[in-house]
Amino acid sequence: MRALAINGSPRKDWNTARLLEQALSGAAKQGAETELVHLYDYNFKGCISCFSCKEIGGKSYGRCVVKDDLRALLNKASEADVLILGSPVYFACETGEMRSFMERFLFPFLTYTPGYGSIFSGKLRVGLVYTMNTVEKDMASRNYDKIFPGTQGFFNRIFGNCELMFCTDTCQFSDYSKYLSTCFDPQAKKKRREDIFPEDCRRAFDLGEKLALGASGS
Repeated sequence: MRALAINGSPRKDWNTARLLEQALSGAAKQGAETELVHLYDYNFKGCISCFSCKEIGGKSYGRCVVKDDLRALLNKASEADVLILGSPVYFACETGEMRSFMERFLFPFLTYTPGYGSIFSGKLRVGLVYTMNTVEKDMASRNYDKIFPGTQGFFNRIFGNCELMFCTDTCQFSDYSKYLSTCFDPQAKKKRREDIFPEDCRRAFDLGEKLALGASGS
């Protein structure tokens, strides 16, 4: 059993990456071989709307035809048993790199048929992990309670499952005094990271373990 986590943050050792590491630890507890990749290490673009993945009888039917750094990773993701995507929230969305990855990964499996069915033939278990400085009580006013479940819905449509996890009110900097960020209370951020982030890590661990259990059929 293989579990792949993809970090859609440009930071390799901060909130999103650490949660993904914990998620992989949870999957490893159930016997999965794990790998964490950082999307910002890859040179690629989003979907170019060539529709080669939709051409009936075409050589690239059902898969992305674009030849760039992402091609091997797309294959690896589709062949995994567990896939966990993590991204910070930028302007009410995933990072640009993660959104581009999602376009390239999902679109070849989605069909222009009644009900927009899926041609994915594997048994992938999927998790989405979002980190944000928004506090939980403000998520609805920013439509996050609709935006990200909407993305979850696309994964559900294509893979038949998708778990969603939010990590809110994150600590962005080690030293808030270096940056213009007066809308935040640095001490409150520090305390939350010390008190709550470990619980977020535990939830990520549980998520990875749950996905691996589902992949193994246990």
